[in-house]
Amino acid sequence: MSPARAPKNRASPRVVLATRLFAPEVSAGSFRLRALARALIERSATVRVLTTTPPSTAPPGAVDQPGLEISRFPVLRDAGGNVRGYLQYLSFDVPLVFRLLGSRYDLAIAEAPPTTGIIVAAISALRRRPYAYYAADIWTDGVAAIGAPRFMISIIRGLEGLTMRHASTVLSISDEVTDRILRFGVRAERIATVGNGVDTDVFNPDGPVADGGTPYFVYTGTMSEWQGAEVFIRALPIVRQQFPDVRLRFFGQGATEPQLRELASATAPDAVTFGGVVPPEQSAEWIRGAIGALVSITPGLGYDFARPTKTYAAAACGTPVVFAGSDVSSGAALVRAHGLGIHASFTAESVAEAMIELLHEHGTERAAVDRRDRAAWIDRNASLRAVGDSAAHAVLRPLG
Repeated sequence: MSPARAPKNRASPRVVLATRLFAPEVSAGSFRLRALARALIERSATVRVLTTTPPSTAPPGAVDQPGLEISRFPVLRDAGGNVRGYLQYLSFDVPLVFRLLGSRYDLAIAEAPPTTGIIVAAISALRRRPYAYYAADIWTDGVAAIGAPRFMISIIRGLEGLTMRHASTVLSISDEVTDRILRFGVRAERIATVGNGVDTDVFNPDGPVADGGTPYFVYTGTMSEWQGAEVFIRALPIVRQQFPDVRLRFFGQGATEPQLRELASATAPDAVTFGGVVPPEQSAEWIRGAIGALVSITPGLGYDFARPTKTYAAAACGTPVVFAGSDVSSGAALVRAHGLGIHASFTAESVAEAMIELLHEHGTERAAVDRRDRAAWIDRNASLRAVGDSAAHAVLRPLG
């Protein structure tokens, strides 16, 4: 089956974007899709976003602009305010069927999960219109990593493969993700590896700096099973033997936050702070003021190919990363290859050693030069505007 095609030479293509996350909700996905919408509008497209009512934790602020229409609908969220879980996904996907049927479009773009992708694929086939799929990661690997039942893994694998094989374009954020997409039988010419990035207007080394009172390391973003942020809390008592005032500051939310809070209370009471979800501008302030930013991928869960966006956000601010993960992980290779920080093994002892090294280096002339170099590399290679431009060019190409 070949992807459907829209009429060629349309001056202002109508694009519908189906996503459970969109600005002002704080997440890497919502930032990435906002950049894509902007780039599409700059190419004379009109964009209708079918998304959810944002949670109470979302920062205020209008995101409308000429050419952009945002249609929001209430959705079930978990205790942390996330659209995460089978019932939560269904609460978005079922109404999406009718919302898509009521939308006129020349091209649809689906964001994960694969259940959303398969609905966009089915409605687009019915209407004989092409669709694109944004593969920021591989959901089959994710459900396997959290120990989902085998039958559920098979269902997700089937939906994910079907969605990607029939898409006119599959957007990938890295070469590693592209390799995994190819394993689903997707034709190479339909895959566009557009990279990952951050908003360098927000995340840069020149803005306000948070005052933590004492030296601190910062963790921002999602706290999930496959990220294993507990390794940093276990490392903290070792670090405090030499630097008794150092603290950890967590910003964000996720499925493992309750367990992390319990571990912090038992391991390093009064030395770990959980600040919840904060606006990107505030997150950038805390990153700029940190000794280092903490990023981790639990080895052996099938996620060693991931390059977390928090790595790019930290480096864009000039702040060195402590990346805890496997020697062969893609995130570790990124940090090593471009001087973005220190790669540590996924043990408390190795992580503590990296944190202590950054504490000794902080404030030196060498550290100041490295901070400028990191930020410059991100600005050249991983700005969100460049990613959005590449993605928009790729998805519009089938329209002629």
